[in-house]
This record gives sequence, structure tokens and C-alpha cells, in this order.
Amino acid sequence: MADSSGSVSVDMDTYSPQGKEHIVKTSYGLVSVSVYGDLDKPALVTYPDLALNFVSCFQGLLYCEDAYSLLLHNFCIYHISPPGHELGAARIASNIPVLSTDDLADQVAEILNFFRLGAVMCMGVTAGAYILTLFALKYKHRVIGMILVSPLCQSPSWVEWLYNKVMSNLLYYYGMCGVVKELLLKRYFSKDLRGCAQVPESDIVQTCRRLLDERQSSNVWRFLEAINGRPDTTEELGKLQCRTLIFVGEDSPFHSEAIHLTSHLDRRLTALVEVTPFFKDIRMI
Repeated sequence: MADSSGSVSVDMDTYSPQGKEHIVKTSYGLVSVSVYGDLDKPALVTYPDLALNFVSCFQGLLYCEDAYSLLLHNFCIYHISPPGHELGAARIASNIPVLSTDDLADQVAEILNFFRLGAVMCMGVTAGAYILTLFALKYKHRVIGMILVSPLCQSPSWVEWLYNKVMSNLLYYYGMCGVVKELLLKRYFSKDLRGCAQVPESDIVQTCRRLLDERQSSNVWRFLEAINGRPDTTEELGKLQCRTLIFVGEDSPFHSEAIHLTSHLDRRLTALVEVTPFFKDIRMI
């Protein structure tokens, strides 16, 4: 219901969205897309980080009833899972070529064509933010705005490249072992949330740890190989003309990357939100 101020109220107690999973055939293989909301509403496309799908990546949003219901009141949400990252995914055959980041961005375009979508909003996290940014660079007319969380835009630094190579080798030879899970959790969460000897892990970290056990390690390895071989998009960023909202934690390992990306976007269309641990303070720049 709308009041005279133009605000909208949603009955949270009765609002219970039901999603539907679609397996979309693309030139680059099959991909899972879970659709939530009214198909007649504007489209919001999401893409998660490495080793995650929409359930594990956006669980904080999914379980915040007010926020998620407000999103569904305004958008139809298309949750794209990286190839082989959906719940219950089978192992991708070893004779199928590893996709590049360009392939994954083109795959997003094919998914939009499948659902007959025009221009969309995009929301991505880290590796997923890179894929959607690359998609926006290649298909500028199809993106009206982006929400990017801890985004990437440059080629991997030597530190990141080596870090990813270690994780890649562990995934290839040992699967989703304890060391890989610790490296991934360090990527996703702050030290405070991961806990220590005196402080237990937070519930969200424990849940994510369990969900990582469900991933096919060889499929995660494929996505990691693509991200570790990503090209630098810095010189192209100034050509983007869509509004972009960037979130990054002050202690995030990708903080400098987010600052770099922001500095190369049109400042008239860009907002950066730096978040301190436990959301004590939010500064708009």
C-alpha cells in the first residue's frame, strides 16, 4: 500500500515468495538460474562469489525478511549460479573446456536472452561482481545499474595469483579439504566473524562451512581458474554509463581493489560505501 509520501508498505507476515529453478542451455553449457518474484517486474540479476551459489552467498539477505521482501516488491530476481555451483550439481566432465571470464560474461547475455530480458539491474559479489562488470562492459545497453560487493577489476596481483594457485592445486588434488575451506572463509568473512580460540565462529560462518562441503571441488576449481586468469578492465571502466553502488569492508582483502575500481568510474554515477566490522559505521564517499 502506498501513502501520500510515496512510500510502500509490504505485509511481511503474508509475503512468502516461491522460487523456481531453471536449467538454461547456453553455448557454454548448462547453468542454473533460480527465479524469484513477479516476472512482470524489472529484473535484478545476481552472481555469487567463488564456491558459492545464491543460497550460500546471499543467505544474510535471504533470511532478512524485510529486506528480501522489499527487493521482491520492486524486482523479479534472477539468481545465476556459476556453472556446477548449484545445489546438487554433478561434476562437470573433464573433457569440457574450462570457461574464461569472457565466456562467463557472454553466458550471462545468453541467459538474459533465454528469459527475454532487456536492460537489467545487476548485483554481484567479488568474482561474481567481476563477471557482471565485464558483462556490463561488453553489453552496455543491457545494464541500467549495478550493486557490487568487494568487487574485482584488475588482473590478479602476484599475492592473489599465488594465493589462488595454492588453492587451485589443493582443490585439484585433494578436493574441498579443510585448508581450502579455511582459505575461502578468510576470503568471505572478517576475522571477527571467523572467531578465535576465545571467541567461537559466528553462526553464518558455520553455516557457510557446511555448505562448502556440498560443492563439487572440480567445478569450483574451474571457476577459480577463470578468475585467476582474468584480464584487467581498468581502462574500460570509464565507458560505463550505468549507476553503480559499491560496498566493501574496511578490513576486506579486496578493499584496495574496490577503491581502484571506484576511482576509474564516473563519479557522478558512482557511490562507494565502506563498512567497518560489525557495521559500526558506514561512510558515504
